[in-house]
Amino acid sequence: MSRLADYFVVIGYDHDKDRNGSSEGKILQRFPETDWESCPLTQSIELFCRPIGWTLSAHRQPPEFFVAVLTDIDADRHYLSVLTFSESVAISPTKSDDGDTEEESALTIHSLMYSPKCLVLVSRLDYFETFKNCLGIIYTAYVDKLDVQLEVLVGNILGCVQVPPPGGPQVRFSIGAGDRQALQPPVSATVPSSRNVTALLFQQLGIQNVLTLFCAALTDHKILFHSQSYSRLTDACQAINILQYPLKYSYVYVPILPAPLYEVLNTPTPFIAGVHSSLADDTADLVDVIVVDLDGGSVHIPECVNLPTLPEPMVSRAKKALTMIDITALSTCTWSEMVMNADLLMADYAFPPPSPKKPPSLEQKDKEIRAIFIRFFAELLTGYRSCLTVIRIHPEPFITFHKANFLGHRGMVDDEFIVRVLEGMGFGTFVAERGTPYRSCDIFDEVYANIHEQLTAETGDPEKVMENIKELAKLLNTNESPNPQPYVQKVPKPTDGAYSRIHQAPFPVLESLSVHKILTEGIEKHNLKSKMNLRPIQVRIVPMGTPITALVDRQRIVDNNARRLEVLRNCINFVFDNKISDARIIFPAVLRALKSRVARLALTQELSYHIRSNRAVLEHQQFDLVVKLLNCCLQNDSSMDENGVAAAILPLATTFCRKLCTGIIQFAYTCVQEHAVWQNMQFWEAAFYQDVQKQIQQLYAPQYEENHVSDKHDSYQGSPTLKNNELNVSKNCSNGHGGSQEKRSSYRAREIGALEIAAEQLRTWPTLSEGRKEEMVSNEESTVYSQAIHYANRMVYMRVPLETQKTIKTLSPDWESTSNSNIASSLADSESIDAESGYDEMEICDVGTNVIKFVTRFVDKVCNDSRVTQEHIKSLHQMIPGVVAMHIETLEAVNRESKRLPPIQKPKILKPSLLPGEEVVMDGLRVYLLPDGREEGLGGNMGGPTLLPAEGAIFLTNYRILFKGTPCDPLACEQIVIRSFPISTLTKEKLVKLQYTPHIDQLPKEGLQLRACIFQLMKIAFDEEVSPDDVEAFRKLSTKYRSPTTVFMTFAFVGQVVPQPSAMLKPVEKNASLKNFAKKTIMKTARKAGIAKQKTPKRKYVLPTPPMSRRSMSPRSSAGSDSESDRPASEALDDLSIIDEGEFGRSWSSDPKVIERLMERPGYQDYVRQGFGDPSDVTLRGKSIDQFRISTVNSNFSVSKSYPALLVVPANFPDDSIRKFARTHRQYRFPVVTWRHPRTKALLLRASGFHGRGLMGMLKSDPTTGTSTGEISASLQQERYFSTIVAATPNSMKSYKPSYSDSLTSLDSLMLSGVQDSLLVPETPEVVRRSHPTTGSMRNLNNPKSSFLTLPRRTARTRSAWQTFSRIGSIREKPRMNSSSATLDTSPAMLHQNGGVSERSDLLHSSVQGLKRVALYVLGEKAQMKGIKVESFPKCDFIPVDFYEVRHVKASFKKLMRACVPSAPLAPETGFLKLVEESEWLLQVQNIMQLSGATVDLLDVQGSSVMICLEDGWDCTTQVVSVSQLLLDPYYRTIEGFKSLVEKEWLSFGHRFTHRSNQTVANQASGFAPMFLQFLDVVHQIHNQFPLSFEFNQFFLRFIAYHYVSNRFRTFMMDNEYERVEAGWLMDDRRSSKINHDQSDLEGGFVPFARHQSNQGMSIWDYIEKHHRKTTLFMNFLYSPTDEDAVLRPYSNISNLRIWDYYLLEDLAHGPAYEIETTNKEIQISEEEKTDSSGQPLLRKIVNGCYDNVLLQQPNAFRLMLQELHKLETDLGHFQQKWKTVWDKLELPTGKRETMHRNLSFNTQIVKSHGRSIHKRSTLEILVKGKMLGEAAKMFSQPHRFEKHTYTTPAYCDYCSQVLWGLLKTGMHCTDCGYNCHEKCLSHVPKNCTKLKIVPDSSSSSANVSRASDTSTLKSEELPVETGPTYATYTPTTTATENSCLHKGYLFKRGALLKGWKQRWFVLDSTKHQLRYYDSEEDTNCKGFIELFEVQSVQPIRNVQGAPKKADENAFFELKTSRRIYNFLAADAKTAQNWIDRIHSFI
Repeated sequence: MSRLADYFVVIGYDHDKDRNGSSEGKILQRFPETDWESCPLTQSIELFCRPIGWTLSAHRQPPEFFVAVLTDIDADRHYLSVLTFSESVAISPTKSDDGDTEEESALTIHSLMYSPKCLVLVSRLDYFETFKNCLGIIYTAYVDKLDVQLEVLVGNILGCVQVPPPGGPQVRFSIGAGDRQALQPPVSATVPSSRNVTALLFQQLGIQNVLTLFCAALTDHKILFHSQSYSRLTDACQAINILQYPLKYSYVYVPILPAPLYEVLNTPTPFIAGVHSSLADDTADLVDVIVVDLDGGSVHIPECVNLPTLPEPMVSRAKKALTMIDITALSTCTWSEMVMNADLLMADYAFPPPSPKKPPSLEQKDKEIRAIFIRFFAELLTGYRSCLTVIRIHPEPFITFHKANFLGHRGMVDDEFIVRVLEGMGFGTFVAERGTPYRSCDIFDEVYANIHEQLTAETGDPEKVMENIKELAKLLNTNESPNPQPYVQKVPKPTDGAYSRIHQAPFPVLESLSVHKILTEGIEKHNLKSKMNLRPIQVRIVPMGTPITALVDRQRIVDNNARRLEVLRNCINFVFDNKISDARIIFPAVLRALKSRVARLALTQELSYHIRSNRAVLEHQQFDLVVKLLNCCLQNDSSMDENGVAAAILPLATTFCRKLCTGIIQFAYTCVQEHAVWQNMQFWEAAFYQDVQKQIQQLYAPQYEENHVSDKHDSYQGSPTLKNNELNVSKNCSNGHGGSQEKRSSYRAREIGALEIAAEQLRTWPTLSEGRKEEMVSNEESTVYSQAIHYANRMVYMRVPLETQKTIKTLSPDWESTSNSNIASSLADSESIDAESGYDEMEICDVGTNVIKFVTRFVDKVCNDSRVTQEHIKSLHQMIPGVVAMHIETLEAVNRESKRLPPIQKPKILKPSLLPGEEVVMDGLRVYLLPDGREEGLGGNMGGPTLLPAEGAIFLTNYRILFKGTPCDPLACEQIVIRSFPISTLTKEKLVKLQYTPHIDQLPKEGLQLRACIFQLMKIAFDEEVSPDDVEAFRKLSTKYRSPTTVFMTFAFVGQVVPQPSAMLKPVEKNASLKNFAKKTIMKTARKAGIAKQKTPKRKYVLPTPPMSRRSMSPRSSAGSDSESDRPASEALDDLSIIDEGEFGRSWSSDPKVIERLMERPGYQDYVRQGFGDPSDVTLRGKSIDQFRISTVNSNFSVSKSYPALLVVPANFPDDSIRKFARTHRQYRFPVVTWRHPRTKALLLRASGFHGRGLMGMLKSDPTTGTSTGEISASLQQERYFSTIVAATPNSMKSYKPSYSDSLTSLDSLMLSGVQDSLLVPETPEVVRRSHPTTGSMRNLNNPKSSFLTLPRRTARTRSAWQTFSRIGSIREKPRMNSSSATLDTSPAMLHQNGGVSERSDLLHSSVQGLKRVALYVLGEKAQMKGIKVESFPKCDFIPVDFYEVRHVKASFKKLMRACVPSAPLAPETGFLKLVEESEWLLQVQNIMQLSGATVDLLDVQGSSVMICLEDGWDCTTQVVSVSQLLLDPYYRTIEGFKSLVEKEWLSFGHRFTHRSNQTVANQASGFAPMFLQFLDVVHQIHNQFPLSFEFNQFFLRFIAYHYVSNRFRTFMMDNEYERVEAGWLMDDRRSSKINHDQSDLEGGFVPFARHQSNQGMSIWDYIEKHHRKTTLFMNFLYSPTDEDAVLRPYSNISNLRIWDYYLLEDLAHGPAYEIETTNKEIQISEEEKTDSSGQPLLRKIVNGCYDNVLLQQPNAFRLMLQELHKLETDLGHFQQKWKTVWDKLELPTGKRETMHRNLSFNTQIVKSHGRSIHKRSTLEILVKGKMLGEAAKMFSQPHRFEKHTYTTPAYCDYCSQVLWGLLKTGMHCTDCGYNCHEKCLSHVPKNCTKLKIVPDSSSSSANVSRASDTSTLKSEELPVETGPTYATYTPTTTATENSCLHKGYLFKRGALLKGWKQRWFVLDSTKHQLRYYDSEEDTNCKGFIELFEVQSVQPIRNVQGAPKKADENAFFELKTSRRIYNFLAADAKTAQNWIDRIHSFI
């Protein structure tokens, strides 16, 4: 029996501390006046009585009641029941201090105010309703002046009402006011009473929110409720608390937190708290607190809080149950009631049944909700009792929980929720209270015992779910109200309105003596009653519930693992029978099988069986295999040891051993120490407790006969059967419930587990004698102590390393986070000392010290928990250092002897096949080639043999890094694995940490990772026999050969003498010092004896320094001139551009033979082929009858060092003029003709970007002339040159016949069909999102009149609402934007019409200038196009285009390499295709194809000339020009033509191969830039789409891609022709190729270089040509050249592009197939080895994807027939014909070609026409986009006007496509265009605001819809599509049609200089895109204008200084341009806003 209440307190307002109506609470009276000893009165309870503060009120408040909860230092809760009422207070006016003035406004003081007074009951019991009644009676007696003494009431409450404990009878009492009250204790003390609080919480927050809070509370998060009602706060906190039953909340719990204690919320510990809503605003500062608004029903979870998800299927089952209750009236099959949402299941019924007469009460719902959560916990914790470990039974039970075992059996190791629950304090208390096997049970124990059977039954019969829930709810209800007959209480209540009486006396002061007297009498009476016997608590054995092992579907596991376990047993038997070779054969299969948990446990059982058979001492090979098996087991298991594998290995590792020599034995534990599990303290504790339990079980087992059966069963004599292997997994479970699938009753009959033994012992304990009790306690103590000694030894064995000088480094050290006791500090100490110490003795001591600390910490923990005596603990502490010291001494001898063992026989190092001239620099180092992130060759999902890891050697030659070896997998060890790459392609080398790899015994900690730019990766681990010095030497040598000083030190020139300068380059002077010069040049292997330093002829240009002009790449140009950064304007002094004319002026320009020899080169021969001139006619006079000539103006490289010697220029343009105007282009790379269309005679020109006029004019001026004169002269010559080009273009003078007749063939017809309904520029893709890309286009083919021009949506994102036209603007600004289609989609839903764009004045005409046909299109960079005066270049059009700079290509290539050749397996969320997409490589390929496609159309269809002027003219320009010619001219699609194309465009025109490919040490820092590889990829894409149009095959492209960076050939070396001339290559190259081609070397190779190439290196073209003559390796047999496909127009959609297989292919059989000689040798060797028993070669060949090269191995009909013909000719003795001769003789069947050509199907014509249409639309898109940028300028590059916006519905961020969710998380919304984004995305959003919104157009003619400020972006659903094309209209803010293009009015403008305000007449002209101003409206002379394309922003401003008087401050606005800021003043604010809107609409 206990008191109902401990204290009664009266608390009032402290008037002494009053400060303007605010004060503190003050205890007026308290009873009893002295504290009870058991529970003192809590301090500061006055704070909790008025949580928001003690203040006076002007109005009398009605009485309030709530209960606050306080927790004392012992974690006991005290309940403060508070009843508050108002008392009147007379206030006399007082003088106010100055200091009080601040607070006077807070509260108005009247003469009559009301102060709060509180009556408080403090109790440790939670009978809230009774407290409310008692306080209510006291208040009623006071306010209604009842005839009863208040002292009697208080005394009775405190002294006379005694409450029985839970389970006791109902108490009926009266406190003396004529009341009758009843108080019912709950049946069980452990089951909380909830009344209706949980149902109330669900009602307030909803199911999902409550589940979120439930999850947060269980996972130790901070939760804060706020509400207007204190009672609701208490109820909500109590509800969350109750829902956690059977767990108890153990952290801070303050349902009502007073305002002064608000700082408590900053505590780092979890809490559940509540505050009044008036404090809710302060919660914003709480970053990690979940805030719950009870009144609003919302839950706010901060971003930093990561809530785990509740586990399935428990949470789904709970959610489903929460939404339904069983039927009430209708049928047995329908649920008609819901827990929270009434009638949800019947909401759709046509005839719903009548609602039940009596809806279920909240109390009933409350119990049902609680029942659901109790079932949730019972299901979640199913099997927990099987994982309880009994450590001590007497004198007090000590039981722990094996967390890892539970998680492993339940499969929840990775479930974050359950892991955090099990680690929480609540679960620790749960185990401590409920782990005891003999105690009183409650509802949860009963539910837990039956939940498994219930759930199984419910699966078959869903209706039982609600039946079981209802039944459990009844039990809960009975627990709270066990008495079925309700007692009618009588509680007096105050009369209505009593509290508001005006004359109400204050609450009287109680007489303390009378209260104490009544209190004392009541206590005495209670002492008499307490002697009455109460019903004893029922104690019983706790039901075990379903064993955890019964939860696994064993049959399925056995079926899946039977074969694996059979292989495992066979392997172990082979090992112990010493059949080592047999064991090794099946060993890989065993290692794979050990990935299964069952197999790992079965292995430990098999090994333990062999230990019992006395086979613990092993031979060396047996020992190695056993150790490997144990290591594999531990590696596949986690450090948590959830499967008990490590615990099972512990005894094995300390038993298996081998004899090293007499008296020295090595145990297995010395070889399995490097696993994280041994560092995990939790593992050691759990394993120790498991073994202690077994010992305790054996201690008491003899008392129970039943156990003998199971003993015999456990100690089986035979090898375990398969079933036992599987089913005995449960040995790790503590209670022995693991043996079978029988019911629990049969379990008990066979075996009594540890918990049952403990329960029986606890039951009989009181009956035992004291002597017997002491004996049992002593026995248990000894058991635990002996086991502690045993484990201390085990820990020393596992923790002291074999080499005691080194600390153990774990493979995956994750033990710190999982250890009970933090041992991180000790290890850190040891490592730091280890690093600093230099003495072995000190280090050994450190290792021992750390082990001693670790073991001592373990001993302290487990012995104290297990209540071992302090004497025993002390003796353990003394023992441990001695054990460690002895063990270290023993290990030294073991370590010494183990190193003397004979080495294991390793495979022979295989010698690699080398190329002629290739030499081994560093002989083979034995290594393992490890698998990387590629799946090929691993034998996994892709199948095939397990080729990696492989064991062999790595060789470093002067050309390659090469690995050759054999797979470690014995099943694949007969194959040879080769992986190699040229040393020049090495891009990154780094050391990497290595993880355990199957098949490798002793893997080192670190390995080397080598990455090559040919998409190759080597991950190698050096064998232990390789010394660190050898590794370091290998790294240094590889770096040396990777980065030679000059290109002449590369493999292309191996074994050569240093190249001498050719005769034509001999120096003029001999007096210059070679030493001083060569130090400063890259060519310091010295081709010259000096540079002329005497007086030379007059220089045309000034050199900065003579040495700089000789360098192959200067520091300036390597950093600044490669388009990787904003290029400075001061490039006049760039050494690549300026050359001393006198250097070799005489020898070049005066020697016709030199020019004639140059003309023999393929690039120059191409000019002759096109008819630009003949070598015999090209002389210094330069006369030619053609319009063009081959000029020698650059023959001595005086104009541009990076240009070729001979250039095609207009015939009538003199060389002197060329020299002058070359300065207008970067690097002096002026426009030259490179190709001419054979039909239209249109020209393709190439140049670099334009230089700015101002600064460059000053820097590049002629020394002899003035600055301005030079600039003007250059400009004039430039204009003249352009006009000459225009004049030479036939298109400029006459029309031509188009190549096709259909209406979509010419750009003109396409434009006309597009602009008859105006040019359509889509603005937002919200309407585009769901449309299909081909429907509209196909429709237009049939109906040309309905075709439209629209720009494509180029994004692959589904939710990006702002990326359709976002590519207008630089690609560089949008690295995140993807491109998915270049198709100009014309489906109706995608089309937008430009509002206000009519035939009279449309956006096309005004901004794009009609895209009129011109003779010359110049495609260039945006930045340079802005400054060009178009009027100076008639018939020219300058189109700014988007292109990717070199820096983007570099970054993209790196990402592509990581995607195609990952160094580690890819994560599931980042797949291969996703990584390729993120690299943006295909976007760059697409960009090149689109620019080239536009060039093709302009040249072929339009007949206009095209000039490409991008960056420095040697990267992107070369790509576009090359691809364009390949598409236009079939000649370039032959092998000879492709050679000419590459020689001409890439080599002659100076692509910087040495710099871009980092061929020398000077270029290493710039980074690899694969511009040429990108070009080859584009050719590959075209080849894929047009396989019949190319003479060469894909292997040809891959071969070039490989060798352009391999440095095997000299072709792709040097940066320009000038450097190659200096090297003497160009003059010698042609002749060297005339060598007798029939001389061949062995194996079809070539003669060594020294004989072959006369010391100049080999050309790749010669190599290809010779191979092409001999073999069909490069031939495309499908090649079918036809006139019809002369011009190719490939699709450039992303969907049409393919990832090049060059990036993905690998041939492990022979290395890269592009090394043809070595590949042939390796194939020949392997074929010689593969013979059958008779010696004949095998006819069958197995080809594996990543091992063999499919191209070489796959039979080819043409190749086989040619080989057969060759063989027959040899057999017959005939003259052997070349294969090409035979092939060319073949004739097609007559007539077939013509018929096929004529009879094209209609569908084929449509497809071809559609392809042309798509292609030309892409061209128009580029033109329109460029013109929009150049003229309409800022329309698509404006910054947004963002404002914070709250989204009422889910929206998506237009930048990152993630959800923007509104009410709580605001986003950013552009008020101009409606763009939405996250705040974090703001800085990345492209500045492409259109300032326009889209509104639906009601009719096709209404183009002037006024723009409302709140017009929302048009959604796709709003577009009616049934009646035909409907457009979204761009609507400038206009009110009349005539004003759509022009707006005018008077404005005051502020002067720039004197800042005066003058009135001007302003005209806004959209046609000229200007804002012009005049003196007055009548004035015709414009005073000035503002270009609208320069406008950056326009916005209203205020507080303008110097403003005119009487001006409206809201009428000012500011217009900001790129030049200056303008200030304007309008007549009023409305007019100003109108002007702002108008200007916005035009920019």
